[in-house]
Amino acid sequence: MTPSPTAQSPIARDPFSGAQIRIGVMGSAGGEFEDEVRHRCRALGRSIAKHGCCLLTGACPGLPHETALGAHSVGGRILGISPAKHLREHVERYHSPYREYDTLIYTGLGSMGRELINIRSSDIVLIVSGRSGTLGEFAIAFEEGKLIGVLPDSGGIADILPEIEQRLMKDTGAQVVYDADPAMLVERVLQRYLANGYTHPQNPRDSG
Repeated sequence: MTPSPTAQSPIARDPFSGAQIRIGVMGSAGGEFEDEVRHRCRALGRSIAKHGCCLLTGACPGLPHETALGAHSVGGRILGISPAKHLREHVERYHSPYREYDTLIYTGLGSMGRELINIRSSDIVLIVSGRSGTLGEFAIAFEEGKLIGVLPDSGGIADILPEIEQRLMKDTGAQVVYDADPAMLVERVLQRYLANGYTHPQNPRDSG
């Protein structure tokens, strides 16, 4: 059983709803990764946990799972949004991990179908490396005005998102933060989240 955050890491709560802040990490589930990128992803997970936030992933292998391992190592809470209908399918069809997760939600929507749930269930979205699926998650987060953090120099689409963002030429209210240091990235997005009052669209503060 995963221990609760320590007294030095109290639960980070949304200032409006009081719920634990959920930071979703979206990234490459497959492919070859350099050890340095894996280490940075684990550091990202540890930082999320140490700040008292809940880590959310698509319950997939690869770099998101590296962040889960990092969070798990320091007693962080981890939520997985599975593409499968049940645990057996999660393991046998999608070859996905499950032991490090505190909670798995089985959507039965497949890898692409559960992307919308991944993004809408995250208060803050972080992008590490990534391929076409991660690009889709970035597009959803950007379109829905999310606060997005990107870990540059992690490979994949994360390294070209600055150019993509410039070419979108659309004001959705989304804010994108770039930082190659995992701990600083988490700290910066959390500071901005708390300062700007990012919560759900139905928050009365957003209508004034």
